[in-house]
Amino acid sequence: MSASATSGNPETSESLSASSDGITELQNAVIRFAGNSQDGIQTIGGFLARLAGRSAREVMTYMTIPSTISGGASIFQVHLGSGEVLSAGDEADFLVAFYQDSYNNHIDSLKAGGICIYDSDHVEELQDIDGVRHVGIPITSTTVEAIGGSARDRGKNIFVLGLVTQLFSLNKEKLTSLIEKQLGRKGEGVLRNAMLAFDSGYAYPIGDLLGEGFDLQEGEQGKGDKVTTDGNTALTLGLLAGGVRYGAGYPITPWSTIMEQLRSELPKYGGLFVQCEDELAAVSMALGFAYSGHTAVTGSSGPGLSLKMEALSYATMAELPIVVINVQRGGPSTGLPTSVEQSDLMQAIYGSHGDCPRIVLAPKNVEDCFYIAVEACELARKYSCPVLVLTDQALATRIEAFAEPDLANVIQEPVLDQVPRGEEFKPYPLDGLTKHAPPGTPMEGGKYPVVTGLEHDEWGHPSGSPVTHAKMNAKRREKIKSLGEELSLPEIYGDESGDVLLVGWGSTWGPIRESVNRLRDAGREVGTFHLRHLNPLPNGLEELFARYKHVVVVEMNDEGLYGVGQLATLLRSRYCDPRIVSICKTDGLTYKVREIIERLDVITG
Repeated sequence: MSASATSGNPETSESLSASSDGITELQNAVIRFAGNSQDGIQTIGGFLARLAGRSAREVMTYMTIPSTISGGASIFQVHLGSGEVLSAGDEADFLVAFYQDSYNNHIDSLKAGGICIYDSDHVEELQDIDGVRHVGIPITSTTVEAIGGSARDRGKNIFVLGLVTQLFSLNKEKLTSLIEKQLGRKGEGVLRNAMLAFDSGYAYPIGDLLGEGFDLQEGEQGKGDKVTTDGNTALTLGLLAGGVRYGAGYPITPWSTIMEQLRSELPKYGGLFVQCEDELAAVSMALGFAYSGHTAVTGSSGPGLSLKMEALSYATMAELPIVVINVQRGGPSTGLPTSVEQSDLMQAIYGSHGDCPRIVLAPKNVEDCFYIAVEACELARKYSCPVLVLTDQALATRIEAFAEPDLANVIQEPVLDQVPRGEEFKPYPLDGLTKHAPPGTPMEGGKYPVVTGLEHDEWGHPSGSPVTHAKMNAKRREKIKSLGEELSLPEIYGDESGDVLLVGWGSTWGPIRESVNRLRDAGREVGTFHLRHLNPLPNGLEELFARYKHVVVVEMNDEGLYGVGQLATLLRSRYCDPRIVSICKTDGLTYKVREIIERLDVITG
């Protein structure tokens, strides 16, 4: 069995250190649970991830869930490590297979020398794979025996959690505390059965079957408090910290959990979130909140964003501050509702009719989901325009642990600006940024401004003047361009110049960075930078491109009619640089590090 000593180069690192008492020390371990969505696989994966947040371990998770209501095959993969964890892992060190099809479909995910723990009540036919150790445990029947026949096999996920806790010498007290906190709310009987299953798994003699146990080491202590959560929750908390108190939405996977959290949290801060009858009503109601002087939020996934586009054109023309969250998923149409893709970039930038310049941002990891939501609120207020945040299904469901934000320096308390406006006040000045006066604001000149989707003059009065339209188009364009002038160039990770520059955006950040680590260890001169600001782009990127022989954009969308992905198309259009090429894919899965390296080898020869 081999497990990685460092996340930067897990394929080549020395990973295990066996002690005299039969305990093998691990610095990193990738554990894949494979079964059905009804088995509670996500629950035990979540418990392990949250345990990492209460210790000095890093964590990253990956999950697949079926898009059908009736459920189906599902996996949850957890990468735990004492060093930096950049991806969920290309291959698993340990596989727990609940059923025969789970075993058949995922046995190839194990590394050479990996360990497969399978439910011998359901898995009968084993494959003869060199180096893979099989351990059969009657998970279902042992769980039923522990809880009682009336419980059937419910609770076998918690049995497995106890088994894993013992196998890796995890902190039992912290885990049981997490179980009590989460399942105790479901009633005393549910919690009692869960603890019976956990204790049965913890007491099972798996170490005797394997002939060894494992100690999954913690990292350095004293790094401060950590937050362990998923991307959608981090985004929700970022919106609250950024001063959002009002919003509206319509349910759609994978955006819906943000909506549900906002519905429960905003009233605690004196705010309101409304679930509307459709996507157009949702964005229109959010625009009503923005017209009232508030930084408002709405959101959806790709199909819903399409339906919002007409109203977002109004937001651009009327210059209203609104944050729009798009949790991207596989498309087109209904597509792959529970799979990942980055195919909404062009829609986000150009989707509406007419010239609609707006700001588009994309977080790189779960931690950044929090900070980019705060930034989106700031930019919406400053530039009085729509700000679109492109996250994706992988970030939405992934769990990571990160340093607790310094909330005292982050939180922005919303203030309704009803300071009296003087006679000179113009809501749409040609020589400055738009700053609306909310309804009820005293107007000393006696003239109340108009907010409209028609073209208008500086006071908001509708105007069909060709000169006025040209000037107002320029005003709306130039304020977005001015943001590009203020943005810093992204930092290069790896070699500052050389053979290959990898460029990414969104959730590709970790796999790209780990790819750079492996390539540099192999002697290649490789660097990378990641774009968080997609429209406008930071000025001066051409200076970074010029340092490398190859510029390769890694993204999860189709190569299109002309052989490059959506971000690469934008970069080639702006810089007219034929060296900019793409690594693309649309299989609904996140990038594995080896995929990037193999595709890069083909491109660079």
